Amino acid sequence: MFSLASGIYKQLTEKVEYNVIIVGPDNAGKSTFVENAKNICSISRNLVKKNLKKIHTTVGLNLGKIERNDMIINFWDLGGQEKLRSLWKNYINEAHGIVYVIDASDKDRFEEAKNTILYC
Repeated sequence: MFSLASGIYKQLTEKVEYNVIIVGPDNAGKSTFVENAKNICSISRNLVKKNLKKIHTTVGLNLGKIERNDMIINFWDLGGQEKLRSLWKNYINEAHGIVYVIDASDKDRFEEAKNTILYC
């Protein structure tokens, strides 16, 4: 009987988790995207918002999380430096989604951005 009640409770309270990788060239705005998403989703929760001007370049991996009623979204913000791009493929199989970020105001890097997507 306890296992039945436990199973029902777990099903009612369990949150579905999604993993989303954020990739793109360095300085494209990937970390800013993650922080903005967290800020937007925390408006009604009175959480402390990060000052977007204080975001530093990601070296390696930056983790972000949004937790809503029955869902958790884990953001894996992967560094965009050329030497780190070969690591992106290690995260693809665990991801439910990919967000590819480019800086639309940096036209000089469009060709690099186009080639960088091949690392995914």
